[in-house]
Amino acid sequence: MKKILVTLGPSSMARSTIREIAEYKVSMFRINLSHTELKDLSNNINIIQSSTDVPVCLDSEGAQIRNQNMQNGSVYFEKDTMAKIHYEGVMGDPHNISFTPEGIAKQFEVGDVIRIDFNLASMKIVEINKGYCLARIITSGMVGSNKAVDISRDITLPPITEKDREAIRIGREMKVKNFALSFANNSEDVWKFRELVGMESNIISKIESRSGLHNLESIIRETDEILIDRGDLSRQIDIEKIPFLQRRIIAIARIMDKPVNVATNLLETMVNNRVPTRAEVNDIVSTILMGADGLVLAAETAIGQHPVQAVKIVKNIIDLCKKWTTNTNILEILEM
Repeated sequence: MKKILVTLGPSSMARSTIREIAEYKVSMFRINLSHTELKDLSNNINIIQSSTDVPVCLDSEGAQIRNQNMQNGSVYFEKDTMAKIHYEGVMGDPHNISFTPEGIAKQFEVGDVIRIDFNLASMKIVEINKGYCLARIITSGMVGSNKAVDISRDITLPPITEKDREAIRIGREMKVKNFALSFANNSEDVWKFRELVGMESNIISKIESRSGLHNLESIIRETDEILIDRGDLSRQIDIEKIPFLQRRIIAIARIMDKPVNVATNLLETMVNNRVPTRAEVNDIVSTILMGADGLVLAAETAIGQHPVQAVKIVKNIIDLCKKWTTNTNILEILEM
């Protein structure tokens, strides 16, 4: 049985929508803590639990850097202008920005290149000061609030944030049993996470960093499931290598008898459109046929205009894959 994990957000965090989606036999409703404020978490969990028996999965922020709020929701950074990267939180504008975890910019050094939201904008550190770093914009781009950030070298990040710890405490109090560990870099990260979520909980370790790839087998041994996050992985690895990594990771997980899920851009065009592209449908079929156990819908259902339709299409594709064999002829395919 192939699983569908559905991320809930502003487009779908309503009892009527949750009930409608649940009719398609989804396996989990995911809450992304990177885009959920702690003050809203208890209410969101309650909405899901009072609407369906489908279990909740809390997905941690994990070891990642994000920019903080930007003026009017997004700001344009112009090439060759200068911007201050503040050590403490500020409202972002064309010449000022700050990042989380708080104070992480204190680890930046002259020469570091900071890439924001898949290279939509980038800046290079040119000067270190007492309360901020000074950076030159080297790639122009519009930057929204709370976007993922990459640094041109490895820096120390906590595997579990303080926000994660509080969210896990709330989740456990509300009987949540499924937790996803973002940016699982090694088996020690998984064990630290298990100590927090409880030995009885189901852990989904997300493979989305170069370190996670190098320590893949030890992570798989210690976790209950893995998730290939193709989006964050492609921030560190050339995008044309991602399909080959996906195939190899799935093969290793199957040999080690651990469920493997795949996320990012499954039906990205359905954020706005009612129907997916042919390439997206082909990607989902290929992902299923290469052995993935679960498919994760993210933006499509969290902020997309057609969350129920997106789930319906994935369910239909899964059902067709069940009927397909290498001996299925053209007439049989047309009648499936």
